[in-house]
Amino acid sequence: MTLIKVENLSEYRFLKKDSLEKDTQLQKSVSEILLTVQKNGDKSLYDYSKKFDKVDIPAILVPIDRLREAEKKISSSVRKIFEGAIDNIKVFHNQQTQKSWQLHYEDGTKLGEKVTPLDRVGIYVPGGKAFYPSTMIMNTIPAVLAGVPSIIIASPPCENGLPHELVLAICSMLNIREVIAVGGAQAIAALAFGTESIRAVCKITGPGNRFVAEAKRQVFGKVGIDSIAGPSEIVILHDDPSIPDEYLARDLLTQAEHDEDATAILITNQEHSARNVQKLINDLVPTLPRKEIITKSLIANGKIILVEKIEDGIEFVNTFAPEHLELMVQNLTIVEKIKNAGAIFIGRWSSETIGDYYAGPNHTIPTSGAARYGSPLSVRDFQKHSSIIEYSKSRLMSELNQISEFAKLEGLFAHAEAVLTRRSEES
Repeated sequence: MTLIKVENLSEYRFLKKDSLEKDTQLQKSVSEILLTVQKNGDKSLYDYSKKFDKVDIPAILVPIDRLREAEKKISSSVRKIFEGAIDNIKVFHNQQTQKSWQLHYEDGTKLGEKVTPLDRVGIYVPGGKAFYPSTMIMNTIPAVLAGVPSIIIASPPCENGLPHELVLAICSMLNIREVIAVGGAQAIAALAFGTESIRAVCKITGPGNRFVAEAKRQVFGKVGIDSIAGPSEIVILHDDPSIPDEYLARDLLTQAEHDEDATAILITNQEHSARNVQKLINDLVPTLPRKEIITKSLIANGKIILVEKIEDGIEFVNTFAPEHLELMVQNLTIVEKIKNAGAIFIGRWSSETIGDYYAGPNHTIPTSGAARYGSPLSVRDFQKHSSIIEYSKSRLMSELNQISEFAKLEGLFAHAEAVLTRRSEES
């Protein structure tokens, strides 16, 4: 892991450049899949499962009894872990629910917003050989709490032609009854456009590989999406010598083990800690199961940056807008100066890991600088708002001239006449 000493971090340019280059072959391949699913429906899903997953799926829709069977197989200890996480996540996300509201004016006018859950959403859960139960829970609970009446889960089939057992089990625990054994871009196409067996959704959420991400990008507009997720990121801002250096090293490794493109950065004004963390990481990586991935990640995007004063790090954080930010600092009021970060972990006891699994806030967080304008997944992502406008006669008559003249300023005379014609009822 590279150690860099800089005098002025704001002038140091080592951030990954945004590339305008596009993977045209990936775009073309995904476009073909989307078009084929639109054209051939269920048949294409069977064909693609055999081609990409090397599995003959017995059926696209998983029978409900298989969900119940999977839930029964969960051990009591594992169930307790899942139930604890689910409870914490529900408590946190319950605070995000929004209600319709109205302003009532003395003249009888009513203005407001009507909050409505989305009619139907699709949640993509990566699967096959690997599965992340936390992703399943983090995407499903906000939709349930938002009041979405119809939720469908899409997840790739394992060798038995069904999604991972824990996908099925957690669906049963959360009372989700519609699951399809389909993954990849073809699953996104099925959710967006529908097939004989699958009713189209209004929005798709959940992470996936580059084919899934590209498919979500291409269907956006036809349906809503949560985001197009990039590689994982963590920045640790540190100036507290009382915090064990191993905490810093271990927390940096949490993101480096995700994938080879992940970013892990420590910014500190403590030179002893900087050098010790570098040594600790060099010693720890060979002992970890995902050491090959971690090594490539740290070589490409791992940095320990030694600064004169921690304030330089604050400016960097607000420019970089990391997915995860840990504040391992003596003055915790620094958090007030942080403008751009997806999730902020404060103090020595708040390892990034607890946010991934158990604390309650969502772990689907904006990456690649999107925290400058985006937010973690929430109940709000599964609700929409309709404006309510109920004008009284007296208010319209009092504002009629201003409204019509405004329309004329834009050259929209039919707009103007639509309100002016109501003047005949003024008396």
